[in-house]
Amino acid sequence: MRKSLVVFFTLVLMFPVPLLFGQSPVKIAVVGLTHSHVNWILGREAKGDVEIVGIVEPDNALANRLMSRHNLSEELLYPDMESLFSAVKPEAVTAFGSIYQHLEVVEACAPRGIHVMVEKPLAVSMEHAKKMADLARKHQIHLLTNYETTWYASNHEVKKQLKDNVIGPVRRVIVNDGHEGPMEIGVNQEFLDWLTDPVLNGGGAVIDFGCYGANLMTWLMDGQKPISVTAELKQIKPDIYPKVDDEATILLEYPNTQGVIQASWNWPFSRKDMEVYGKTGYLLAKNNTLLLSRKEGQKQEKAENLSPRENPYNDPFSYLAAVVRGKIKVEADDLSSLENNLVVVEILDAAKESAKKGKRIYLK
Repeated sequence: MRKSLVVFFTLVLMFPVPLLFGQSPVKIAVVGLTHSHVNWILGREAKGDVEIVGIVEPDNALANRLMSRHNLSEELLYPDMESLFSAVKPEAVTAFGSIYQHLEVVEACAPRGIHVMVEKPLAVSMEHAKKMADLARKHQIHLLTNYETTWYASNHEVKKQLKDNVIGPVRRVIVNDGHEGPMEIGVNQEFLDWLTDPVLNGGGAVIDFGCYGANLMTWLMDGQKPISVTAELKQIKPDIYPKVDDEATILLEYPNTQGVIQASWNWPFSRKDMEVYGKTGYLLAKNNTLLLSRKEGQKQEKAENLSPRENPYNDPFSYLAAVVRGKIKVEADDLSSLENNLVVVEILDAAKESAKKGKRIYLK
């Protein structure tokens, strides 16, 4: 008996758990390589839960550079989605092209029954988002949106404590997301070309970083839409970003809560954090695992270092695989859900309209 246990645990260490128990990895295709977040999946440690069966990228120089960096076979590369689908049948696709191209990906995948995960945000506009949602629902595919902050243990602890009424009713939420600017931090040129294009990205910092706050705020409010959206967009560096905003402040009005989204390409350092103020205390999610808090009766702030979330809730591709295999049911108020991210795009559309017209925009 003891020898059998030793053999079992030796196998667990040698092989990924899904393979050990006969679960085949989910076949995934990567469509587009221009988004620098694509390195997240190309360089991902093999866990046995997903297998890349194809990569679509018409830019051969870019494809060769990235695939060589990650030791991926040239045989995986296809010039377009039609070529890919005629050769292989992925179960899911991860989209890493421009936000404008998300609609095209869903139009190709949904009728084939292929699930889709896009990088944030869901779409460049509500026009695109509604078409994508209609296709996903008609063909009964999962359409998920990935944000880095979805996997933060600190954010989920904040949500848990709000549910437990630890700091009372939420009065104000401030979400801060930004960095020095895409040019300043040295993103690859292929990414920069569309990230700073008002059509291909839908805007500048308001889209790139404003979506994080809209996603988190909608989640904290259990899917509730804001009553109104008020925004100010600025071009602090028009010489670098002549076509889009590089600074955005968005105010969200709820019956008893105010949301403040601060999105920037002008900060001295990169940051992704969230401040939640309730009637009897506050919770500050400073990064992935650090949570600061002060509650009624406490004389000083408390710091707590949380453990990272457990698989498959710590990684977008493990999560995608679990969803495709039916191990996780995506609820409407989840961070990755279609329902949440339709509200996100509606907020971003309203923010752009508010800044353009110089007035508050009421949501229908």
